[in-house]
Amino acid sequence: MPGWLPRAMVLALALYACFRLGSWAFDQLIGLLINVLISFFLALAIEPAVSRMSARGMRRGLATFLVFLGVLIAGVGFIVLLGSMLAGQIVDMVDEFPKYLDSVISWVNQTFNTDLSRVEVQDSLLHSDWLQKYVQNSATGVLDVSTTVLGGLFRLLTIFLFSFYFAADGPRLRRALCSVLPPARQAEVLRAWEIAVDKTGGYLYSRGLMALISGIAHYILLVILGVPYAPALAVWVGLVSQFIPTIGTYLAGALPMLIAFTVDPWYAVWVLGFVVVYQQFENYVLQPKLTSKTVDIHPAVAFGSVIAGTALMGAVGALIAIPAVATLQAFLGAYVKRYDVTDDPRVHGRHGWQRGESVRSRIRRAVSAPGSGDGTGGPDRPAGSDGQDRSGGSDGPESADGSGGAAGTGDRS
Repeated sequence: MPGWLPRAMVLALALYACFRLGSWAFDQLIGLLINVLISFFLALAIEPAVSRMSARGMRRGLATFLVFLGVLIAGVGFIVLLGSMLAGQIVDMVDEFPKYLDSVISWVNQTFNTDLSRVEVQDSLLHSDWLQKYVQNSATGVLDVSTTVLGGLFRLLTIFLFSFYFAADGPRLRRALCSVLPPARQAEVLRAWEIAVDKTGGYLYSRGLMALISGIAHYILLVILGVPYAPALAVWVGLVSQFIPTIGTYLAGALPMLIAFTVDPWYAVWVLGFVVVYQQFENYVLQPKLTSKTVDIHPAVAFGSVIAGTALMGAVGALIAIPAVATLQAFLGAYVKRYDVTDDPRVHGRHGWQRGESVRSRIRRAVSAPGSGDGTGGPDRPAGSDGQDRSGGSDGPESADGSGGAAGTGDRS
């Protein structure tokens, strides 16, 4: 046995053990890493406001606390207002449920020639097996729901704490990071940090603007239909549809439909149709233009980054994909060398040949294009075939540099 084989086997086993240990640690810490990533982008979003307040003499920690306090008050106030509205509507719906059930049963009897009654329907629902199983599963799932709620609150608290530390100690964090890098790298890191702040702020600005437009549009519809609580519902639709990726549109549209149903069932259909039409307008017209302008990326790149972020990290990835890609694109753009584009018709989407021109003529003209050194004067004439034709080109643009005139003089002699 070679002497190096045992050492190679030990080294391979050690590398495999390290790989397995690293994979296990990454799987255990993936939740914390995602929370830290969300906190970092949240800190970047509030960085401009904190820096502006700090520049006026306020301590950075106090400025960060005031910004978070304002966001918290706005969020809690909105949740309380929406919760009270929803509770009142649920009570009204429960009181009016027998009337709705009677109208539905009468419509079924008239349409299908049946003889149903509300008492029979209620008895069949109350004594059905699926309802009893649902109640049992709901009773056993109360603990799971409580655990999920507590876990979500703990995660939210973790994100806010990390965001507060990142925003309050931003200069200290940048100083600590730059202290282990050479001066040239320090400038690059600081520039990348500044770009990330600008792009994240631009992304939130675009989302806020789309939320405002969506809220106004849905508010107008709800007022026309006479749906109660139109302002709160409009704010709900604007915020939820823009800041909850993928399923936010459906969550946002479900509540106005439910409230509109209590006024008139046909109003719920109108709200559903408007939500679908507006969503298509937003996806194909409004969102690509606003997102591409505020974060300076192509609409196709923005759409692809959202899909990739969703595939990698779910809803969180979809939320932070666009500012992350915009930051990376802007940072790499400073290190990509660019050249002047040649003035070719094909660059502008136009063909460089006349209609009816043969493929062979196009190839011969491309080979004899300026810069090939063959002195060809026309697209279909090989070099040196006819001196008289070349001399005739002295009246054209070729005589401007003197080469055409010299060639023509030599041919005439």
